[in-house]
Amino acid sequence: MHFINRCAVNPMVLKNGQRRLSLIVATIAVILCWAYSPIGIRIGLKSYDSGQLALMRFLIASVFLLMIAFFKRIALPRLKDLPWLLMLGLFAVTLHHIALNTGQRGISAGASSVLAQCTPIFSAVIARFYLNESITAWRWGCIFIGMVGAIIVIMGDGDIMHVNMHGLLILLAALSWSIYFVLQKRYSQHYSILTIVCYTVWSGTLLLSFYFPGLLVQIRHAPARVNIAVVLLGIFPSALAYLWWAYVLTQTEVNRATTTLYLIPPVTMTIAVLLLHEKTSVMVILGGGIIIGSVLALNAEKKIKACRMKPG
Repeated sequence: MHFINRCAVNPMVLKNGQRRLSLIVATIAVILCWAYSPIGIRIGLKSYDSGQLALMRFLIASVFLLMIAFFKRIALPRLKDLPWLLMLGLFAVTLHHIALNTGQRGISAGASSVLAQCTPIFSAVIARFYLNESITAWRWGCIFIGMVGAIIVIMGDGDIMHVNMHGLLILLAALSWSIYFVLQKRYSQHYSILTIVCYTVWSGTLLLSFYFPGLLVQIRHAPARVNIAVVLLGIFPSALAYLWWAYVLTQTEVNRATTTLYLIPPVTMTIAVLLLHEKTSVMVILGGGIIIGSVLALNAEKKIKACRMKPG
């Protein structure tokens, strides 16, 4: 009762409470959307080829973002930025999703979501050579341990005596996303997050248009359940999740926000059990724990340094 009275006399408390609630809801929405992505891909691959599935998904996302961009009136790109924006689409959409879809033909949705957590590991290596960022022995150790975890996941999802090549394609998708993540930093000061997302999706969809022949036939022959799953893929993980994620990043620290994304693999595994009746092996869970642990240790280095530099 005392808390209610305080809120009544102090609108700032109410406002902060609403902001926190909005942040929590947006974060949960992002986790659910991106956790659904491997599930939707798995369902979509029952009727679509890898390329056509990626194109169908991002045609839907492109139209959805076009409507949002019309109302938000996003900035036009500078002419000199067009080749680089096309590169963003190549790595974030075209290469990433072709590798992801092809890889998921032979690997479980749970293992796929775990291997996707390797993105920060690849980003650290790419930043070393592209941005000339130094990598300490600690970071190299984290990268090595993370790769060991990835190997455990790949081997644990199939025949333990053989390396699953489909798992390597998921790693290629994570590498492609890492390249995009490093490249997009170049434009973070010139364009808003919404603007970058829009041009990335549109340019990637343009490159995927290579797979348009045969798409209409696959749409007609796909069951309604599959087409609904693909539509959900286009709207939620490919469009809305990015907008919600942009909101989350404006309301909290980046490191704190990205930590919540490690909830995606267990949520994906849970959904996979319910919708696909898919079981996750112990080795995949073990390897996933190693990957996430190495990424957390990788991100913890800056905090440790900051603490050491504080006086007293």
